[in-house]
Amino acid sequence: MQILLNGERFATDASNLDELCATLGFTDAKVATAVNGSFVASAKRSVTPLAEADEVEIVAPRQGG
Repeated sequence: MQILLNGERFATDASNLDELCATLGFTDAKVATAVNGSFVASAKRSVTPLAEADEVEIVAPRQGG
């Protein structure tokens, strides 16, 4: 399926947000996630399904000043 990942078209076979994060190498990383503009807590990623044309944001914290 095609989704928008951080504003870019992205093809994925992931059925939920947790699978998408794992595919992208964020399994153990501390990241913030949102689907279609709604924040998704890490504990809810495995039960957050993905659908065609969903808009997904994955943001890693940055350090520095």
